[in-house]
Amino acid sequence: MARILFIEPFFGGSHKQLLDTLISGMDFQDIGYELFTLPGKKWHWRARTSALYFAEVIPREHVFEVLFASSVLNLAELIALRPDLMTCKKILYFHENQLIYPVRKQQERDFQYGYNQIISSMVADKVLFNTQFNLKSFLDSIPTFFKLQPDHRPKNLEELIRPKSKVLYFPISIQASPPVREIEESTILHIVWPHRWEHDKGPEKFFLVIDALIAKGCNFRLSVLGEPVSASSIIFDEKRLQYQDIEKEEEEKRNVNVNSIKNHPYTTVIPILFTNICFFIYPRIEVLDWGWVNRDRYVDLLSSAHVVVSTADHEIEAAILGCFPMCPLRLSYPEIFPAECLYRTELQLIKKLKYFFA
Repeated sequence: MARILFIEPFFGGSHKQLLDTLISGMDFQDIGYELFTLPGKKWHWRARTSALYFAEVIPREHVFEVLFASSVLNLAELIALRPDLMTCKKILYFHENQLIYPVRKQQERDFQYGYNQIISSMVADKVLFNTQFNLKSFLDSIPTFFKLQPDHRPKNLEELIRPKSKVLYFPISIQASPPVREIEESTILHIVWPHRWEHDKGPEKFFLVIDALIAKGCNFRLSVLGEPVSASSIIFDEKRLQYQDIEKEEEEKRNVNVNSIKNHPYTTVIPILFTNICFFIYPRIEVLDWGWVNRDRYVDLLSSAHVVVSTADHEIEAAILGCFPMCPLRLSYPEIFPAECLYRTELQLIKKLKYFFA
């Protein structure tokens, strides 16, 4: 019988990728495992109710010794409903910290999600965080978080959780030894933005930067990857139409000039120059991909792109595959990337990106 129990209430995106990587990289020949999941959608309901579901479906006849779950699960509720799992070594993994997770307005923050993570950490034997930033910000935010409670506030919970907390960086399974990609004078810069389409990923900031590059007359290719999420994808639809219009307008201008150049007497002497010169006459943006792509296409795009941009308030694969990362100077990025890969403001990002066009 299986001795390791994996539980994931939100089996999609990075949550699925983590378990796929862990399971494929471990030898279960003598110990075995069982995996219980719910589809990666309706995140808020998974956080609220998944413990009851898993309490019902996990077999009561078992020999589990280790329980591994993400912090989407209310581990305290599960153990209360299934006390037979109490004897397992319980490992809780944090993909994100709900105490400081970005919300549009502070009054929109749901106290329950952060509270669930705290009491789950109290029950867990080991609490793992994907970055040092998340570990520190979670523990440091607990006292402030409970100030929202009107009275009878608990004290020193962070000191109970701290000794069993450590960082386990998110494992990346991509096998790649990318060549150093030089940007030659004739190369068109390829910028990629690979994020979930939500407000905390900063799409408005990213498109502000892209619009500024267009206004400055830069020629580049653009891939905006990710999965649409409800109303957050409106700006993506608007920008896609805007860039399509720009592409059409530029194509018409180039066609006019190419036709006039073809009739020039020197065209036959140096045809390659005259065939391509109009490509650089007008500022150009060429959109390669927009939205969700399958894994193979995703890896191909990251392998061919030059710069990966993050505007998240929250780019490892792209960097592994050879992209130059441009990330905000906040959150976990300073513990991962050197200073030349970081920016403080959108204006600084524009200036750094302009360097690649020099």
